[in-house]
Parts: sequence; structure tokens; C-alpha cells
Amino acid sequence: MPPKKKDELPKTDAGWKVKLTPGQYYILREKGTEPPFTGSLLSNKAKGVYVCAGCGAELFSSETKFESGTGWPSFYDVYNSKNVELHKDSGFLMERVEVLCKRCGGHLGHVFDDGPKPTGKRFCINSDALLFQKTPKEKWQKKR
Repeated sequence: MPPKKKDELPKTDAGWKVKLTPGQYYILREKGTEPPFTGSLLSNKAKGVYVCAGCGAELFSSETKFESGTGWPSFYDVYNSKNVELHKDSGFLMERVEVLCKRCGGHLGHVFDDGPKPTGKRFCINSDALLFQKTPKEKWQKKR
């Protein structure tokens, strides 16, 4: 059997359960939500990039993170639009827009139209869906 490629993603639920923590699995694969004000990245103020906990895709920059008061890390823009997908979500008897990692399909959270300028967007993202990577200052700017 050939060795697994470093960036190969699990193809089964069992594979994802091995790769992810229970909290990450619940959010990314089962579309769960962590309780408000409990996420490990909510108060993170370090400079860097937030990547998908499932596959490492670059998703959000610390430069667009803001305090929304909602209890989840919030961003007014994505870092790399090629890595994020938006889908209509009609669950819980309301219309929302779900935010997904385009590479692995992991559920990240939702986006709302009540954020600050310049976009007016609030990407409300679960901490367990993300990992944080400090980056050099010259790499802070978003990729489009």
C-alpha cells in the first residue's frame, strides 16, 4: 500500500474522527455550533491567519477580526475567497448563509449582513473550526 499523501483528506466519517478532535468533528462534519463565549480563539488578538482545522486552507486574517459581542470569533472579510463557499441555510426556521471550507467541505459558521465597514459582513465562525497561525507582517494582507 503506498504511503498517504501529506495533504490527502479523509474520505470517511471514521477517517475524520481520527483526524479531528471531538469538538472539531462536531462542528466541521456535523454542522454543530460551540456555545457562545467558550471558543479558544474568541479573544485571540495575535497577528496571523486563521486556517481550517480540517484541511489547513487559509480562511481569515487577524486584520479583519473584530469584537462583535456575539460570543464567536467574527471577521468582516475572508482572507482567501478561493477557500470559502457560501450556501443558503434554512435550518432552525430561519434563513441564514452558511460558511463552508471549499477544500474539505467543513462547516465553519454563518455570515450576516450586520458587520462593520468596509464590507458590512459579519462572518461568525466557530473557534473549533479554526486553527491559528502566526505569520510575518508582510503576509497579513488578504489574498483575493
